[in-house]
Amino acid sequence: MAISETIRTAAVAERARPRRVHGRSRLAPYIFVSPALLLLSAFGIFPILVAAAISLTDMNISGLANWSNVHVIGIQNYQKLFGDSDFWQAIGNTAFFAIIGVPSVVLLSLAVALLLGRSTHWFFRALRAFYFIPAITAIVAISLVWGYLYNTQFGLFNWLLSLVGVDHVQWLSDPVLSKFSVALVAIWRGTGLNIIIFLAALQGVPTEYLEAASLDGAGEWRKIRSVMIPLLRFSIFFVTVTTIISWLQFFDEAFVLTGGGPLGATTSVSLFLYKEGFKLNQFGYAGAGSLVLFAIIAIITVIQLRSRRADIEY
Repeated sequence: MAISETIRTAAVAERARPRRVHGRSRLAPYIFVSPALLLLSAFGIFPILVAAAISLTDMNISGLANWSNVHVIGIQNYQKLFGDSDFWQAIGNTAFFAIIGVPSVVLLSLAVALLLGRSTHWFFRALRAFYFIPAITAIVAISLVWGYLYNTQFGLFNWLLSLVGVDHVQWLSDPVLSKFSVALVAIWRGTGLNIIIFLAALQGVPTEYLEAASLDGAGEWRKIRSVMIPLLRFSIFFVTVTTIISWLQFFDEAFVLTGGGPLGATTSVSLFLYKEGFKLNQFGYAGAGSLVLFAIIAIITVIQLRSRRADIEY
């Protein structure tokens, strides 16, 4: 009798033990991600809510010292924003930068990664570090160097063109050419990190697939197009999403090289909001613009995520 009672007690304890472990295992992931969620809330979600609240007021620099000077004006900032020609110019400039920059960065990064990833020679390993240098270099230092290269009087580019009889080019003074000049700097700086991402993804491509393709008579281009690219689809999607977001927030190069000029030709939405908020002290107006930019980025990102999900389900 005592033995059966002991067995029954052990069985009950054995059944109860997985439930306790399972309960802890369900709670553990939330404990581990809670610091990241707190940081995201503090530096991501909370600033968005503050910007949304400020966008409904006429807050300026005087409102920072005395909140009684701040008045709720509803959607007037948004009405003013959508009627501002400078804002629409900034929207157009940002769209231009994204259309030029995103395909250039993604394709160039992928092409360089494919070239560097196919060789184990020490020279190509050194090139990997060389291409990553712009990603970790201060934008001010980069812009100073490129500013000298673009200089109309003694810049390297104009000196090289003068050797073939081309007159001085206004790289940063011409309203049209300045867009491409600023975009070129951002493209050069943005490829380094994406090359590293693609190189890491290439390490996960099974060599068996490439060997099988070689046995079937596939050349290098055929293996890249039919084997590597399909296996890099997730990495390409990730790089594309992050690159689009960064180009929609385009700011650094235009701010340092041209300050948004000439004639607002290189003023992006982020630079427009910076001028309105920190130079003209129209914090409510800048807050409305930041919410519009956030909505644009969110909509484009959701569309991309849905298209990716549909592609996976297909």
